[in-house]
Amino acid sequence: MNATDRTPADLLRSALAADPGRPLVTFYDDATGERVELSVATFANWVAKTANLLQGDLAAAPGDRVALLLPAHWQTAVWLLACSSVGAIADVAGDPAAADVVVSGPDSLEAARACRGERVALALRPLGGRFPQPPEGFVDYAVEAPSQGDRFAPFAPVDPEEPALIVAGAEYTGAEVVERARADAPSLDLTGPGSRLLSGLPYDTWEGLSAGLYAPLAVGGSVVLCRRLEQLGEDALAKRIESERVTASRH
Repeated sequence: MNATDRTPADLLRSALAADPGRPLVTFYDDATGERVELSVATFANWVAKTANLLQGDLAAAPGDRVALLLPAHWQTAVWLLACSSVGAIADVAGDPAAADVVVSGPDSLEAARACRGERVALALRPLGGRFPQPPEGFVDYAVEAPSQGDRFAPFAPVDPEEPALIVAGAEYTGAEVVERARADAPSLDLTGPGSRLLSGLPYDTWEGLSAGLYAPLAVGGSVVLCRRLEQLGEDALAKRIESERVTASRH
C-alpha cells in the first residue's frame, strides 16, 4: 500500500491499482453454509455502488453519522468503505436516534426505526438477496444498490483528519484508522501482500474491525471473515484454514 494513503478509501484505491483480481474478502456464514469470495475489483464495485446510493439517493454528506446495525458480514465491510468514500462517519452499533442514516440488518429493524433520517435495510441473505417483503419505512439495499453507478466521485474532498469511525465508544479519524490498522498488522501476523487472516471476531470492537477488514487491507493482504464460527468444529476449522490458505487467525 502507498505511504500517502490517509483514509480507508485510499487503501482500497491503492489495492485496486496494485492487483484488482486478487481475493480481498472471503465471507462464511457457518449457520447457513454461505460462502462468498470478493476480489478487490468486485469489492470496490460494491463500495462504489453503495457510496453512490449513500451520497445520491440518501443525501449523506461529509460529517453525517451513519449508524451501522450490522454483524460481521461482507456487506458491512462494503458499507464501512462506502462511508469512508463519502466522508460520512460510520457509527458501528450506534444510536439510530442520533444518526442521519441508519443501516440495519433484519434483526435490528425495530431499533432502527428510531432514526428520523434515511433508513436502509439489509436482508443479509445469500448472494445479496432482497427481502421477500420490503420492511415498511426502509429502502431495501439489495433492490437499490445494483442499479447505482460503478464509479464514485465524492461531491466534496474527504478530509482524513475528520471523524470517520465510531466503535465501542471511541472515535477515530480516517488517518487514525489507517495508522492503527498498519500498526496492528505485525501483532496479527500480517506480513504484507499474500497474508491471509481468518477472523471470527465480531465487528463491534476496534479489534474485530481491524482483524476483519482494516489491517489486511492496509498491508495488501486479505481476510477470511467468518460469522458464527462457533458452530464450526475444530476439524472443520482446520480444513478451512488449509483450503483457504490462511496464514494467521483470530477468533
